[in-house]
Amino acid sequence: MKIKSLLFILLFPGMISCNSGHDRMDSKSGPGKNEMAELNKYMVQKDRERIQNYIERKGFEMTESESGLWYLITSEGIGTYFTDNDRIVMDYECLLLDGTFCYSSQESGPKELILGRSEMPAGLDQGLRLLKQGGEATFILPPFLAYGLTGDGRKIPSRAIIIYNVSIRK
Repeated sequence: MKIKSLLFILLFPGMISCNSGHDRMDSKSGPGKNEMAELNKYMVQKDRERIQNYIERKGFEMTESESGLWYLITSEGIGTYFTDNDRIVMDYECLLLDGTFCYSSQESGPKELILGRSEMPAGLDQGLRLLKQGGEATFILPPFLAYGLTGDGRKIPSRAIIIYNVSIRK
């Protein structure tokens, strides 16, 4: 009985302090869901303003999709629009909004992908669906349609706005 009492006396204060610290951390550390939602809205709006400033400086006449993708189609192409499971071969150039070069088909060869199944940024997938065989376009992807908070781990940093210049091969 003395051992159980001694263990209780030694362990009880530790259990209370661990529990109360956990409660404090949940309620006091960092922003809650509402604050995170507001921060996200703010960041999306700031990215949108940066993209609009870029478009204005370059004199482009681009369109914004409902999802937030910006696009300028220079040649729609021929045939039908691309859909899921269509095989696409494209030449491309990928840049950051400040003009920093990231990737291109000139250095790595044309990119072959299957729409809706290949790993690619959501914004690029959406943009390619606006084209047909032989189509050409410029897409500007905000971070949430590109590589998000993590970047690609190589040349594209966290929260980067990406520009894709694409040309679909016939």
